[in-house]
Amino acid sequence: MKVSIYYGGRGVIEDPTLYVLEVMEQVLDELNVTVSRYNLYEYRSNELTRLPSSIRDADGIVLATTVEWLGIGGYMTQFLDALWLYGNRDKMASLYMQPVVLSTTYGEREGMLTLESAWESLGGIPANGLCGYVEDVSAFRQDRDYRSYIEKKTEDLYRTITQRLRGLPTSSQAVTQSVQRTRQMQLTPQESEQLSELAADESKVRQQKADVLELSKMFTQILGGEGSAPSEPTEEYIENFETSFSGQPEIIASFLFRISGKEQPLLVSVNGRELVCRYETVDDADVVCTLSPDIMETIVAGRMTFQRAFSVGDMSVKGSFATLRQLDELFPFAE
Repeated sequence: MKVSIYYGGRGVIEDPTLYVLEVMEQVLDELNVTVSRYNLYEYRSNELTRLPSSIRDADGIVLATTVEWLGIGGYMTQFLDALWLYGNRDKMASLYMQPVVLSTTYGEREGMLTLESAWESLGGIPANGLCGYVEDVSAFRQDRDYRSYIEKKTEDLYRTITQRLRGLPTSSQAVTQSVQRTRQMQLTPQESEQLSELAADESKVRQQKADVLELSKMFTQILGGEGSAPSEPTEEYIENFETSFSGQPEIIASFLFRISGKEQPLLVSVNGRELVCRYETVDDADVVCTLSPDIMETIVAGRMTFQRAFSVGDMSVKGSFATLRQLDELFPFAE
């Protein structure tokens, strides 16, 4: 028999859940059960998509986490999301899950209920769980009665799995089938595992995004060639910057304006008294400004300065704010 334990806490020494798992592992080892522990905090977000395949050979699992301030925590939530997207539903339908939730604040019962409800929504079978509030971890570890209780709960899990005990049906189980109909893709277990591996590979994900962007540009160009989409003006605002330019020998800077609705950003490069304006994407601009066409129109019309647009939240800025202040000196647009 094999039991997999998924720990969703942060792994800190004073975490009482770690002590509970130590006792459970000792009991299961004495019962000749193979135990595998997965510490979710050791996995990056994209790597968690691979973990659903680890339930394939398990007879039962333990979902363990610690409530430190609110709820079951992000690691466990991400793992449950991965199970929903990539897990083998046929396997989970016959898999027992024991929730273990310890709290150092408040909400251990709510946390256990969350895990039970999530597992039922996945089609699995929840076993009797274990939850508790721990104020002093040292006293908790030294209390023999607490240890005996943990051992008994572990033995209950063992009996539940070996005897295939079933509980009464619940409303969550009754609606699981209707909830699962909302899934857009019906995949085989092999396809789900392959998809999880693909989602975990950052290079492939980046390549897919690049391919989608390239296809989008290609179809936009095709539609534009057929007259379905108007071509974007490539000289807009350039004349405004060139006519209002007031170069200063000591200023060398580049500004990139990302204007919503424009496929390409506007690059304004200043080298002393030399100015270059063109629509181009670059990665090394000193200042990157994001704004709407209306705000850009207001600025080049002289009714608002760049500094004013930034201060009131009409324009977001990344880069050197000292360089940003030079924009209004370089381009004193007149109304």
